[in-house]
Amino acid sequence: MFVSAGSLLGPKRAGTTRDAQVTPYECGLPSEVRGSFRFGISFYLIAMLFIIFDVELLFIYPIAVQLREVGTFALVAMCVFLVPLVVAFVYEWRRKAMEWR
Repeated sequence: MFVSAGSLLGPKRAGTTRDAQVTPYECGLPSEVRGSFRFGISFYLIAMLFIIFDVELLFIYPIAVQLREVGTFALVAMCVFLVPLVVAFVYEWRRKAMEWR
């Protein structure tokens, strides 16, 4: 029903699907990215580091909010969880993996 209403009431313009693919989307600027465009490995490394450290924050936040109720066991568990991640963060920082090349 809505599809037919959209085709009846919507704007009519001549063109093919190719015209729709090359028109600017949302920002008003034409896209210069071709189908053969490849992202560099730096993009994927930074994306993976972001996900790793973002998930770390998801595990730490509930413990930090409820630390008085969960006690010292949770504090020790959080520290055990943080030590390898801090070591990994320092390692990645020294290897300059977070610098955009």
